[in-house]
Amino acid sequence: MDYSLYLVTDRRFMGKQTLAEAVEQAILGGCTMVQLREKELSSLDFYWQAIKIKQITDSYHIPLIINDRVDIAMAVQADGVHIGQHDIPAAAVRKMIGKDMLLGVSVSTVEQAIKAQQDDADYLGVGAMFPTGTKTDADFVSMEKLKEIRTAVSLPIVVIGGINKDNAHCFKTAGIDGLAVVSAILAKPNIKVAAEELKAIFSGKESKNGF
Repeated sequence: MDYSLYLVTDRRFMGKQTLAEAVEQAILGGCTMVQLREKELSSLDFYWQAIKIKQITDSYHIPLIINDRVDIAMAVQADGVHIGQHDIPAAAVRKMIGKDMLLGVSVSTVEQAIKAQQDDADYLGVGAMFPTGTKTDADFVSMEKLKEIRTAVSLPIVVIGGINKDNAHCFKTAGIDGLAVVSAILAKPNIKVAAEELKAIFSGKESKNGF
């Protein structure tokens, strides 16, 4: 599984493009996973939005992860679901979704990371690494704490929270598996180029002149 550039949607940062158009441009720019996060939509609207986005991710063979809503993930046959520390416990979610769907868990401490691994999570979202406008109540994770989490568990790790092209290089030697990004892609006028830049930085292939 390629976690290297993990897009998390948030329509608050959208320009004139539809979410479907933005997701497709991000994939064309190198995003390897897409998490659909909808906090304001009704269940019905979330369902139809997920169906629409899944058509795009399927066409590019990119995994679609649904944030929080296990029911929506199962209803649209998404590739996985991502939960936080205040959602249904990971062990219970695993029983609901079975072994074939991906299960991601947000963590900010070593203890939470170990528990998620014990509960059969497939990957961890670690953060928030930097201040962010998407989750103002998030707990911050230092680089030292990130290293401790990396040492404590064997699961793939994506970092999230304020990740952009100015700080993405910080994680190239952190032993993590990917960058989870929201506004640094979706809020940019050229989403495809923004994704390409982040992908190149994390993979160490950015040009010497920068972008």
